[in-house]
Amino acid sequence: KFLGINTQRVGQSIERISLGIRVNKAAEDIAGLAVSDALRSDIRLLRQGARNTNDGISLINVVEGALNAQSGAVIQLKELATQGISGTIGASERQTLNLVICSLVAQIDRLAATTEFNGRTLLDGSLAQSVQASEQTFIQIGTDSRSASRINLNTEVNISASNSTQLGINNLSVSTCKDSQSALDDIATALETLNFVRGGAGAVQNRFVKSLGTLTVAIQNLTAAESTLRDADIAEEVALLTRNQ
Repeated sequence: KFLGINTQRVGQSIERISLGIRVNKAAEDIAGLAVSDALRSDIRLLRQGARNTNDGISLINVVEGALNAQSGAVIQLKELATQGISGTIGASERQTLNLVICSLVAQIDRLAATTEFNGRTLLDGSLAQSVQASEQTFIQIGTDSRSASRINLNTEVNISASNSTQLGINNLSVSTCKDSQSALDDIATALETLNFVRGGAGAVQNRFVKSLGTLTVAIQNLTAAESTLRDADIAEEVALLTRNQ
């Protein structure tokens, strides 16, 4: 009888030492195995959440880059409108300025229509708060389906279509001094709009970075807890093996 018990203990110690795991089957520690599996599940979900967060940061970087390019174009439009206000340029120069303005406006529209991340357009109104809930963009960072476990980019960023029509600069003209003055006012408003949107995108990016740091700490703590429950104490198991042999 005692030989059988010792043989079982030796086998158990050898198994724990070879695998480095204290709980290899439910019979050894039912409660410990259940808690360990729950922690292991949370760890894997949080690691995926960290990957999702990094993807969210990349998405916001794409948005920020496109908005920066649009802001640069709008600033150049403002410069051209300021030049058009001056009475020192003639009709031919104004025609040239109008051609440049049309080109810049077309570039702004192109950015709005083609900026995308993994096939999902970003500046055509897809990230607006008014989009249907089923089509909104979420970044899952938590371990469950609660709203607190994800970030809704449509409500957080809320970017309407960033094209010339929405910005109010689709009919710019510097054909006369008066047209140039009106264009300058419209361009100034468009630049304020872009700066506001960029500020919102930057705030969301900061939130992602903070969330990533929180996720990293949670993963480390849960991994340590799971290790305490499941991993074998090699020194103790070697001592038990020696005693039972």
